[in-house]
Formats: sequence, C-alpha cells, structure tokens
Amino acid sequence: MGFEGEVWRVCSGVEPVGEILIDDADFPWLSGRFTPGEASAAVQALFDRELALSERDDEWAMWEEAYDEIRRRVSLSSPQGPVPEFLLHIQGDRAWFRWSDEPFEEQ
Repeated sequence: MGFEGEVWRVCSGVEPVGEILIDDADFPWLSGRFTPGEASAAVQALFDRELALSERDDEWAMWEEAYDEIRRRVSLSSPQGPVPEFLLHIQGDRAWFRWSDEPFEEQ
C-alpha cells in the first residue's frame, strides 16, 4: 500500500502530541513508530486508560467515555491534512489507527 513512509501528525489544539511514521499498512489499520511531541505528556494518560479499558470485556461504556475524551483533546492529520474521524491508540513508541475521510453519522 502507499501509506508506508508517510508521517501522520497528532495534535492537541495547536500543540504537537507527536508524529507517526507509518511502517505497516494492514487495511483498515495503519501503524508506525510514534515520536512524542511537546504535548505528549499531557494526553498520554488518556491513551493508557483507553487501552486498559479496551482489554476488559465488561467496560465498553467506560471505554467509550475515555475515547470521547481523546477525540475532544487530540486531532489526527494525514500528509494531506486533518481527518474528520479516527480511532487511535498510542502505546510507548508505537501507534496504530484507522480513519475516515467522512464524519461518522450520529446514531
């Protein structure tokens, strides 16, 4: 796929959370090396909590709350610009995500 080698950016407002250098594209997921930016420490606990909740079968409502907070606090941009929807995980020096060019419909 044509994504490998691309750099995607994660921001919190205008502050850089980090960059993801894509090294694996397994549609619909992309993954790569995460290099933290200035705002990384301010949001890392959110990602840690989200991952811990995702591993529990009985905490999906809490996971959704945790992920909603991530979506409020961070944005994801491809090399072409911001993406309106994404599911992003960051753990240590790795990040993996999927995205949509279109906003999801509210249910």
